[in-house]
Amino acid sequence: MSNNIKENSKYKTISEVAKILNLVNKRKKKFSTHTLRFWEKEFKQVKPKIFTGNRRYYDEKTINTLKKIKFLLKDKGMTLNGAKKVLNSEEYNIDVSHNTSINQKNIIKSKLKKIKNIIKTIASS
Repeated sequence: MSNNIKENSKYKTISEVAKILNLVNKRKKKFSTHTLRFWEKEFKQVKPKIFTGNRRYYDEKTINTLKKIKFLLKDKGMTLNGAKKVLNSEEYNIDVSHNTSINQKNIIKSKLKKIKNIIKTIASS
């Protein structure tokens, strides 16, 4: 795939996507592409175009899906199975562009649970 075609079709290489998502290997201080390959195996929604030499190219839709996966796993601390359920569910709206949670009810429930635990801790002191 020539650079000209790549620019016109808006495909990104795996290293460009790792940079976009800021996936950094903390030990090597380099962008981590192995995380993207792992997510590709785990999440059926991630389908990069694979050309000769196993070079992966990601379109905008796939990059947005990867942003959601990163948000759920890294920012929200969800498990792989939990993130899969969210991505497979139609009722959830994940808006990573505004760094909001997966639906307001979950935010409120989570905060109420934390408050409840704080109150229990204070009451038992």
